Amino acid sequence: MSRPRIASLVPSLTELVCALGLRQALVARTGFCIHPTDLAEVPKVGGTKDVRLERLRALRPTHVLVNVDENRLETVQALRAFVPEVVVTHPCAPEDNLALYAQFAQVFGDQPGVHAAAAQLSLALQAELDATPPGRHPPEPVWVPIWREPWMTVSRDTYISRLLARVGWQTLPDQLGGPSGAARYPVMTGTEPWLASVRHVLLPSEPYRFDAHHVAEVQALCPQARVRLVDGEWLSWYGPRAAAALRALRALRESP
Repeated sequence: MSRPRIASLVPSLTELVCALGLRQALVARTGFCIHPTDLAEVPKVGGTKDVRLERLRALRPTHVLVNVDENRLETVQALRAFVPEVVVTHPCAPEDNLALYAQFAQVFGDQPGVHAAAAQLSLALQAELDATPPGRHPPEPVWVPIWREPWMTVSRDTYISRLLARVGWQTLPDQLGGPSGAARYPVMTGTEPWLASVRHVLLPSEPYRFDAHHVAEVQALCPQARVRLVDGEWLSWYGPRAAAALRALRALRESP
């Protein structure tokens, strides 16, 4: 049984690799792969959108982990020329993490402890899914900007939107983005008439680093809204932190 040489081009998947006990098999990561915190000696090969392919090739990965939303199609196509196995992922709802754990258990199941670790992650997530059944709360509309200059938000078929829907928040605007592409993260002008009637806004700390300095700006766009800062990792990091994210967001949704 040989150890794989894993390159992860997705922060959530880097964390999942380590949670499955495969930390020593990790030979490359992006600069955004910051969890767990002991990755300093793992070579960086650029970002999720600007992968340094020649540097990655030199590291001789047997597996490269990618995501439909986070990596460019042309990057994935280039990888297939020199990587034995490109592992493509696309979780679009919290429950999709169960299939993600099973996918990794299948790909890396010959490595010690992987099946057991994947099973533990599945049990923990299933418990939180059971505690957060759809329809537990009547849906409350919410705006979740993920960028400014220009303003950008999420369509309703993204992971962020479906995660929030699970706890009773329905993202605005009411539109789907399709299976891939820019429409999944719509650009806004900030002058949309419906913003004036929004009652809830969540400002995540990533991908744009919204903080207290931005609250007044957003409040001016949505004068009737309760504007709350949230940990962006709750919203957009899937994999091993999905259970904790559901628990945290459920508590936030139910807070007075």
